[in-house]
Amino acid sequence: MTRTPAYLAAVASCAVPDLDAVAVRAAREMPGTRCDLGFVTDTQRRAWVVRVPSTPVVGAQLDTAAELLPLLHRRLPYGVPQPRGFLAIPEGRAVVYPYLHGRSVVLGEVTPGPGVAVEIGRAVAALHNVERAVFEEAGVPVYDAETCRTRHLADLDRGAATGHVPTALLSRWERALEDVSAWRFAPTPVHGNLTGGRLLVTFSDEDDAESASVRAVTGWEDAKIADPADDFAALFSECTPEAFESIVEAYSVTRIERPDRHLRHRAKVASELRLLTQLLDAVNAAEPPLITRRAAELSALTERVADAPDLVVAEPEPSTRMPAPVAPAPVPEDEAVDAAAATLSEAGDDDDTQVLKTGAAADATAVIPPEELERLRGASDDEAEEEPPAEQGSDSWYEVLAPTPALADSESQPEPGADDEASAESEAPPKDDRDSASQTHGEEPEDTRPLVKSPRSSAARPPETGSARPGRASG
Repeated sequence: MTRTPAYLAAVASCAVPDLDAVAVRAAREMPGTRCDLGFVTDTQRRAWVVRVPSTPVVGAQLDTAAELLPLLHRRLPYGVPQPRGFLAIPEGRAVVYPYLHGRSVVLGEVTPGPGVAVEIGRAVAALHNVERAVFEEAGVPVYDAETCRTRHLADLDRGAATGHVPTALLSRWERALEDVSAWRFAPTPVHGNLTGGRLLVTFSDEDDAESASVRAVTGWEDAKIADPADDFAALFSECTPEAFESIVEAYSVTRIERPDRHLRHRAKVASELRLLTQLLDAVNAAEPPLITRRAAELSALTERVADAPDLVVAEPEPSTRMPAPVAPAPVPEDEAVDAAAATLSEAGDDDDTQVLKTGAAADATAVIPPEELERLRGASDDEAEEEPPAEQGSDSWYEVLAPTPALADSESQPEPGADDEASAESEAPPKDDRDSASQTHGEEPEDTRPLVKSPRSSAARPPETGSARPGRASG
């Protein structure tokens, strides 16, 4: 249904009491237009916009949007239509609001980087940051993630029943919708029909494209709480890939919550499903020319995606298999001892660990002979007397080491490493480059020094005259 300009001017004058129309211009009718749109100028040189619904369904959507727009006016950084008057008509209510200045955006001409692309991303993020309670208060539809997916599947069934949707597209979309992993998202307040004509942009400097800013967003009849990817459908299909990436990057930076990782993927799916939705709207409106046009667009899409990969998120499962154990190569006995000694020398002088010769270990359950215990006790009581090593062929299975010459000369001589440990209590150990780099970034450096005993004073610890180690009796 198309109303004449005179009818639109009369509606505006009746809806707003102090509006005396002196000029009117009807917007050009576009395919799929659901409202008759007119621009009216009154005697005070004020510009107005009048929307008249074409069906009762659209009239109900205009009423819902009229409840939402005053709530958004205080929460968005750009303007939205503010209804000033209504007029009841058979299809619902016509609405009149002040004209919003700005230029509509041609998405195909948007360049990547700062400017229009970044401003669009920020504008979409500002809308998605609005609290859900605001939209719920206005009574807009609310859909969770699973409901959004099942609604798309229902549209596939309806589209197949029309006979105008190619089978290849139906199969392609069905596989995409059955990939449940991509349809896990947090429902978000969305515009629902965000196209270039809904975005009004102004420039502070006409010669500088980067001075752009989104002045207003119009057309809120499809507002709801649903998939955030719905607001990227038209942007994905009409913008260049580089411009779309700039939009998404600006959107991700401005969003309060981090966008889900499958947002781009669902935006691509939604961009193709837009043609199906437009076909169904044309069928419901019973407009044969428009149905023919939408069917031709679907056929063209079939040719474009004939060689394209499926709309399925491919995420390889993480491997849980452990690597097969590799047996260490045999090392000769002498080389093993030398390698252990070299490792200990690199660890530092504070390590007092001794390297034992390889050999058979002593039996832990063996009983030490009484005479052996007496001999060992005598060696510890008499510090000045040196105990000779066990003779070859004796029954003793302990080998007593000779005392260190430095320890035998003076009782005041500290044990090896004592000076280094005492100095460690008074000053911090030197830091290597790795520790310095870790502390520069605010992280606690990892302690890679070998584990040593707590530092103790040499005066509190009696000097030792020898130490014993298990050995293997000869003979």
